[in-house]
Formats: sequence, structure tokens, C-alpha cells
Amino acid sequence: MSLVFILVFIIIFIIVASSTFKLHPFLTLILASFITALACQLPMSQIAHIINQGFGNILSYIGLVIVLGTIIGTILEKSGAAITMADVVIKLLGKRYPTLTMSIIGYLVSIPVFCDSGFVILNALKQSMAERMQISSVAMSIALATGLFATHTFVPPTPGPIAAAGNLGLSAHLGLVIGLGLIISAIAAIAGILWANQFTQIAPDGDIDNQHHEPLKEPTSQYPQLPSPLGAFSPIFIPIFLICVGSIAQLPINPFGQGGLFEILITLGQPVNALIIGLFISLTLLKGKGKIQQLSQHVSHGLTLAAPILLITGAGGAFGAVLNATPIGDFLGSHLSQLGLGLFMPFIVAAALKSAQGSSTVALVTTSAMVAPMLDSIGLSSDMGRALTVMAIGSGAMTVSHANDSFFWVVTQFSHMSVKQAYKAQTLATLIQGLVSITFIYLLSLLLL
Repeated sequence: MSLVFILVFIIIFIIVASSTFKLHPFLTLILASFITALACQLPMSQIAHIINQGFGNILSYIGLVIVLGTIIGTILEKSGAAITMADVVIKLLGKRYPTLTMSIIGYLVSIPVFCDSGFVILNALKQSMAERMQISSVAMSIALATGLFATHTFVPPTPGPIAAAGNLGLSAHLGLVIGLGLIISAIAAIAGILWANQFTQIAPDGDIDNQHHEPLKEPTSQYPQLPSPLGAFSPIFIPIFLICVGSIAQLPINPFGQGGLFEILITLGQPVNALIIGLFISLTLLKGKGKIQQLSQHVSHGLTLAAPILLITGAGGAFGAVLNATPIGDFLGSHLSQLGLGLFMPFIVAAALKSAQGSSTVALVTTSAMVAPMLDSIGLSSDMGRALTVMAIGSGAMTVSHANDSFFWVVTQFSHMSVKQAYKAQTLATLIQGLVSITFIYLLSLLLL
């Protein structure tokens, strides 16, 4: 019972420190690592070594992937590639299905670009589409926000799912995580569309006096020259394709044999190699004079965005290493297996952390570190079991977005919704997405495990 008490205390500590006292998640997780190690009476001389090793191990697998993915996303954002992606979707779907169009735009853009940035970039486009299609901007905002949120929590190279995959030993199987993530995030996005459609005739009720005081600017006006569709999509989808093909090549049936082609596909499909290729492809998006200076600025911005994520990811790895060194994982795993919670256990933990402290990335990192030692005991130690666990954690990490989540305020303020309306529209949307996603993941597990 003392082990249960220790874990409960640690979870409460993480929630209170990060949400009530606003302590940075990096420091929170490092302190949680030391507290756990001391409470479980690990040898004093080994605690620092275990924490250092856990911090370094996770970053050695996944650190460069996070950095490269973030830099590519920055180049796509700054070059206007996200707007080109949106234009392609609009041309394909036309004006018949406005919320579906908006959701697909968000779904695609949020694979390389953070959901907060994606909403800001696409806000003018969303407002313009709402006016042209004569549909409530509330419905369009929720469709965009839920589309962005779906891939943000499920699909690498977004940092949260990558870090969770690394913590669960899936760094070499990111193709599997991407494949599952694309499917499950599509289900989550559909749930978001259906909820958004409830607001097609409801106007935003916040800041009504100031909604139309500023002229609406088309997003294309921010960019002197937009990239071509091929140029916009290639830097992210070619690396994803290479990673997925590399994973397929490693299947036991050896679909590409064991010769030279196999070696080439395995090499190109390694996440770092695939993203390096994506980075070189993204350089074609740099236009005008001073391309080297542009690249340096984008890399600096990407590194600034990646730094806190790397620190949080490393701290999550340290926390996971400490839990691995204690009997907590085995003890809880054996007891939880008797309850038959399976994939619902990581979902519940991630949902509690997300709702309490607001960050989906922190919920993904912390929960994956916490449940990694338990996977053997609860029957999820296979590659597919671990990948589905990443998905279950992702569904929890979107449940729910409310006032302690920066994304909630981005959606609320840019959509001119009152907080009350945003809770009904955006917060309930993320709750529905999370519940629908975990239900679908559970049904998938019945077929795949």
C-alpha cells in the first residue's frame, strides 16, 4: 500500500506544482524524480546516475527528431506553406462542406505546425471562409481547432507523440505510430466536425462591439509569394512516407527482401535521416534574397521552440528511469491487470494530468514515462500494444482543453467567443474527441492484440 501512496503523492505533486504553483514542467518532473527515488529508498549514490541516464537516453533516441521536426514546421509556417495547403483543400472540396474543409485544413497543418500557431496562421482564412460560405464563425473555429488538435496529440513528428513513443521504446517503430495516429486522429477530427456542426447558426457572443472594427486581411497578403502545392506538402509528407516504408520493410514477412533495397529503405526510413531529407526539401521554400539569413532565422526560431520541449522530454525520461528502478511499476502493473483496465488506465492518467495542468505535451511525456514500467504486467508489451498505448495516452492528452490550456485561449480570443461559450463549444469538443478516440482505440485493440 505504501507504493500506491507514493505514486498517488507524486501524481498530486506534479499536478499541484505545475497547475497551482505554475512551476515549469521540466523542474516539476526533475523534482518528482528525486522525490520518488528517495521515497522508494533507492541507493543515494545511484539516484543522480539513474536520473542522468534516463534524461540522456530518451534524448539520444528522439532529441534530434524533435529539433528537426520543429525546424521544418517553422519553415512551413513562415513561408506560407500552411496557406497553400489550405488553398489546395478548399479547391478540392469547394464550398459544399465548410466545416469538413476547415477540419481537414487543420488536420494537415498541425502535423508539422503546433496547433496554437496553426490556429493563428489560419484565423484570417477561417474568418474569410465563414463570411463567404455564410456559416457561423463559431462552427468554423471549432472545426479548425479540433482538426488541429487531432493530429497534434496523435501524429509524429509533433513532439508530444514522439516523446511518448520514445518513452515506450518505439523510437525505431515511428512508422507504426504514424500509421495508427493518422487513422485515430481522423476519427477524432470527425467527432470534432460533428460537434462543430451544432453551432452553424450560432454567432460568437464575446467582444461583439469590436469584432468588425479591424479590416479582415486575407492571409495571402502576409506572404510575397506562396509555395506551390508540391513544395508545401513535400517537406513533411515525404519524411512521413519514408518512415512508414522503413517500418514496413522491417516486418517479419520481409516485403522488400533482405538485399540492397532493404538496406536503402531501412536507412532512409530512420526518423533522423527522413527528417534531414525533409529539411533539405523545405529549403526550396525560401524565396527572395538572403536565403542563408532566412534559414538561420528559422533555425533559431525552431530551436527556441524546441528547447523547452527537449527539456520536458528529457525530464520525463529521467522520471521514467527512476520509476523503472523502483518496484512501483511491477506492483501497480500486477494490481491494475487484475482490474482489467488495460488501455483505459493510461487514458485516465493522461486525462487527469491534461485537465489539471493544461499542457497536452506534458501529459503525453509524463504519462508515458509513468506507465512504461507497467506494460508487461498489463499485457501491452508488444510493439502494437505499445503503439496503442501511445494512442490511448494521446486521447487522454486532449481531454479536456479549458482555461489552463493556452490553446483554449487562442481559440477563444481569435474567435471572439465568451469564456462561457468557449467552454460549451471548444472544451466539450475536446471531451467528445477524447472519449470517441479511446473508444475507437479500445475496439482496435480487440482486433490487433
